[in-house]
Amino acid sequence: MKKKLILESGEVFHGEGFGAELETAGEVVFNTGMTGYQELISDPSYCGQIVCMTYPLIGNYGINRDDYESIEPAIKGLIVKELCDLPSNFRTQMTLEELFKKKNLSGISGIDTRRLTRILRNSGVVKGKIVNVEADENEVVAELKGTNFPTNQVEAVSTKTAYANPGRGFKVVLVDFGSKLGIIRELSQRNCDITVVSHDTTAEEILLMDPDGIMLSNGPGDPEDNPQALDMIRGLLGKVPIFGICLGHQLIGLACGAKTFKLKFGHRGGNHPVLDLEKNKVSITSQNHGYAVDQESLKNTDLIETHIALNDRTNEGLKHKIHPCFSVQYHPEASPGPEDANYLFDEFIDLMEGFKK
Repeated sequence: MKKKLILESGEVFHGEGFGAELETAGEVVFNTGMTGYQELISDPSYCGQIVCMTYPLIGNYGINRDDYESIEPAIKGLIVKELCDLPSNFRTQMTLEELFKKKNLSGISGIDTRRLTRILRNSGVVKGKIVNVEADENEVVAELKGTNFPTNQVEAVSTKTAYANPGRGFKVVLVDFGSKLGIIRELSQRNCDITVVSHDTTAEEILLMDPDGIMLSNGPGDPEDNPQALDMIRGLLGKVPIFGICLGHQLIGLACGAKTFKLKFGHRGGNHPVLDLEKNKVSITSQNHGYAVDQESLKNTDLIETHIALNDRTNEGLKHKIHPCFSVQYHPEASPGPEDANYLFDEFIDLMEGFKK
């Protein structure tokens, strides 16, 4: 079926639709990963976004049961240069298009993804819509310009009820702002006794669980849209060790008096070099975020910058001067991506161990 992608800036891309026969609108972003499309599609942090894959061939190893990061995808759509309909991999259970049909998701293939990526790099992320080929382009552009997308993405993807992932080690409360299953996997491999709670759980409710540590997860949207989380973090600081990832990292920054800002086109992919300033060591990291902590705003806080991105020198890590609390902007659980930064989960275990003693 013929479809087209229309941007609010007026550019139009013609291609072939795949998946569900529906029109879909969202913020158009690009991801530079060569693999990991299944994890990307099921990553709750992409809630409300249409993702353009810069790597030209997508779907070549199919879809399997092991690589999901959530049960229900929150992504709005996918843009690829070439869609593979005959995947080859020993774990393959279905094609990418079959998944999109099952999950009622819409995608478009056959467009010039290099041109689209250049537009996003030069002008920043924009609103866009995948529509039927007959759609009036001027009407769609006017619609996009007049549309304000929801700002409650975290509420949409966070668990509604608390649940347990039992273990015999440290008791960790994972605050779910849109958590990936990879975070639970890494904590479970370290035998943690995990309780996953909703994004709006209070500090008092968490402390009643008598945790050894708090994990603040990744998630979608603007960190400033989550004021209740800042009160929760302030109520936990100094009382229990805290480890924040991605959105959790930004929320720690805001809770401690720093500011955040929206990046022009974000960091999305599995090939981002990050420098650990304390170890003087570079890790290649998996990233997916459109906001960052403002480094200038750290000067009047109790936070220390621990990591920076080598591509654009933006902040990638923080730790508290007084309390047992640290965070990173990237994804140490590596789902998908390199496992260079996996050691941070071990450092979280050490932090809980030291605090308990």
